[in-house]
Amino acid sequence: MRLSLRLNLSLIAGVAIVSLGIALYETQSERSGLKRDLERQAMVVAETLEKSAEPLVATQSVPSLQWLVDQFQNHQRLAGVVVYNEQGQALATTADLSARLGHAPMPMAREHWKQGGIGEFFRANSALMHVYELPIRDGASMIGALAIFHDARYIESRQAAVWQHALTGLAVQTALIVCVTLLILQWSLGRPLKRLAVWLGEVRRGSAGEKPDLPDSFEPLGREVAQLATSLTAARAAAEQEARLRDAGESLWTADRLRISVQTKVGDSRMFAISNREPYEHLRRNGAVECSVPASGLVTALEPILRATDGTWVAQGTGDADRETVDERDHIRVPPEDPQYTLRRVWLTEEEEQGFYLGFANEGLWPLCHIAHTRPVFRAQDWEHYKNVNRRFADAFLEEAAGERNPVVLVQDYHFALVPRMIKEARPDARVAIFWHIPWPNPEAFAICPWQRELLDGLLGADLIGFHVQAHCNNFLDTVDRTLESRIDHERFAVNRRGRFSFVRPFPISVNFPNSQPPEGSTYTERAALLRNLGVEGTMLGIGVDRVDYTKGIPERFRAVEIFCEKYPAFRGQFTFVQIGAPSRTHIRRYHELMSEVEYEAARINRRFETSSWRPIVFLPRHHSHSEILPYYRTADLCMVTSLHDGMNLVAKEYVSSRADEQGALILSRFAGASNELVDALLVNPYDTEELADAIHRALIMAPEEKRARMARMRSYIREHNIYRWAGDLITELAALRLDAVEERPREKPHLLARVG
Repeated sequence: MRLSLRLNLSLIAGVAIVSLGIALYETQSERSGLKRDLERQAMVVAETLEKSAEPLVATQSVPSLQWLVDQFQNHQRLAGVVVYNEQGQALATTADLSARLGHAPMPMAREHWKQGGIGEFFRANSALMHVYELPIRDGASMIGALAIFHDARYIESRQAAVWQHALTGLAVQTALIVCVTLLILQWSLGRPLKRLAVWLGEVRRGSAGEKPDLPDSFEPLGREVAQLATSLTAARAAAEQEARLRDAGESLWTADRLRISVQTKVGDSRMFAISNREPYEHLRRNGAVECSVPASGLVTALEPILRATDGTWVAQGTGDADRETVDERDHIRVPPEDPQYTLRRVWLTEEEEQGFYLGFANEGLWPLCHIAHTRPVFRAQDWEHYKNVNRRFADAFLEEAAGERNPVVLVQDYHFALVPRMIKEARPDARVAIFWHIPWPNPEAFAICPWQRELLDGLLGADLIGFHVQAHCNNFLDTVDRTLESRIDHERFAVNRRGRFSFVRPFPISVNFPNSQPPEGSTYTERAALLRNLGVEGTMLGIGVDRVDYTKGIPERFRAVEIFCEKYPAFRGQFTFVQIGAPSRTHIRRYHELMSEVEYEAARINRRFETSSWRPIVFLPRHHSHSEILPYYRTADLCMVTSLHDGMNLVAKEYVSSRADEQGALILSRFAGASNELVDALLVNPYDTEELADAIHRALIMAPEEKRARMARMRSYIREHNIYRWAGDLITELAALRLDAVEERPREKPHLLARVG
């Protein structure tokens, strides 16, 4: 690359110098030639006019002279004519000449007239002009003179055109030379190197054939690369063998172990994922298209699965440059730096987005499944959009899986409850799993939904239905038992619906546990710098990281800080709670009202206790990247995760996994799924603000030894139960199911059988 760049730069510089020199010579020659032509033209006009003007000047016939001058007014490039008498006074002048010159025309010195005709170039009103003066003689005596003025701007225009032509030629020549050079390099160097690079990529992926044929000059490089490939293949085989051995035991799950596990369990079947959020989106920033990864643990979990089988991820295209980056089938290979699987984007209209996502999913199902005392809203038009969008995503999968044998598809979350049934009806050979990332309510609560039968029937199209905790699995089975005609197998946690089984299992989702050491430097110093940047002087820091959602208990959390400041005044001026709150679903009225409530509560509490250099609450209402949040996790004395109701809440696990120093304390809601696993957290009732305030106090005064012991146990659990284990357990369970497990159909009442759509 550097050699090619240097060669092209040298060629460009050489061509540019030569071309510029030629262009300079051509423009100077063109300018000189045009000036000579103009001078000759002026001389001819003057001599022609002198013969007609001589008798009129001799008789001082001014009207006739003026008539004569006017006849030359429209002559090509002629700006004007002036006739002078012997004393240099103008007898006749072209009408607009003074305006062009910017002043009355002045004759040359009389001694110049004695020399015969004379011309010169000058500027008038910033325009190039030419004047040629010729004496008028009566025999041997001089009786006057003529002045012929020409507009010479065309000379400069022609000169500029020559420059433009020369520069255009320079650009064309440079482009041709560079193209020819690149073609030569590509033919002689690029093609062999490309073949070598492709082969190395195959070696890296474990699917290499024979070493490609290379020119003789490349043979030394080819031999060295072949030896390197042999070593890499041997190392890969050893690593895969180790991964297989670990897969048989209970060692830690990694991305490589997950990949090997998937390849072992699904064989030749391709993997597919369906989710509303895409793993990569393309955005236009500062005039350029950039690829970004939305913050989501799901990408971390599913990518190794899809990479292992060259799978396909079907998701909604949401980036403002997404359409520019896909092919004619709405495909793009990802990750950008090393493409190993396909992203298929599905496009939704603004109306579909409003009805499917904001409407039915987030104003209906979200509050229905969360016991947060927000009334769900169900509208018939939203349901229609929900069904149609589910059909669109199911059809997209069926297109992608056409021709694939026994595909495996992982459907994600409450946005696509109908998709499993749609897929299963079209592809009975497909293994279908759906993971429900939010809680599942009790049967009485779910009965509020007007389309509960259709939703349950859609979900039961899946072979495997996953929830975060066993309680949600129990609620789901109870809901099915009360709503649909089916058999519940409580021993195997399965539903027999219309002669086929759907198995229900808990799969507690987790995070990618970082293999890192405690950061260098003092935690106290880093914490003080964070607070200083926020304009707060203090020594103790609490952190909360949430979307601004009514299920997260942020107002209750703020009121607990208020009670803490009342009950424990010694901590005023020392403890500050920082709430990072990403705005969410602001087009929904309830979320808009919640943002106003959170901002109001923070301001009200701060007015009660703040000083000139300290305030108890800092609310940061914007999206923060993980790298921006990490310093708060690493240095906070406590983290508050006080959801009113939550499926899991990964913030709790992110905070614990970030504390390589094994310090800090986690205050965790009993109503978050994470409380079933992180039993060493300070578990609280988020509605009891007094208990929350006391938990803050306990976390701040807890002995370092107790903090370390609690944090070490929680970190050990998350290290073992990480995101890769979640995905591995789900795939293992799905692969172990028998798709032909059919029992005698139960007797069903036709009017109770719901059909999707």
